[in-house]
Amino acid sequence: MRSSHPASAPQQLFARVPSPASHGHDKKLQLTLEASQSGGAVVLHCRGRIITRTQACALSNIVADVLPSAGRMVVDMAGVESVDNVGLGEIVLTQMWAEAAGYSLKLASLNKSVQHLFEVTNLVSVFDIYASVPDAMSAMGHEERFSA
Repeated sequence: MRSSHPASAPQQLFARVPSPASHGHDKKLQLTLEASQSGGAVVLHCRGRIITRTQACALSNIVADVLPSAGRMVVDMAGVESVDNVGLGEIVLTQMWAEAAGYSLKLASLNKSVQHLFEVTNLVSVFDIYASVPDAMSAMGHEERFSA
């Protein structure tokens, strides 16, 4: 799935992670993850809920698989309806790993309830959170210019 040349055509990764409780009956409990390359970074579009260990691990596994070759990633949370404590914990661990490895990982487009969760847990101080994917991509461009 990965391209050996980062400048090649946009790559697409796609994963659908059902909740164990859904047994295929409730599509709302699924988490859909789709990654594409854009402007020198990977954008990971998330749709659904991050409310089970399986879903949280699917998210962190895709980040861990893709981020080392990309170096920069924006996690588009516009389609995420809710995150529970398991999902939140896994997202925090993923951010800590990315930061320790020198990668840039940003969150974008959190809905009001997810944004509120990050605020009340004071995780807004741990993450770079942006109103939109373009805002996050722009910030990455500024980082690149200042680090050169």
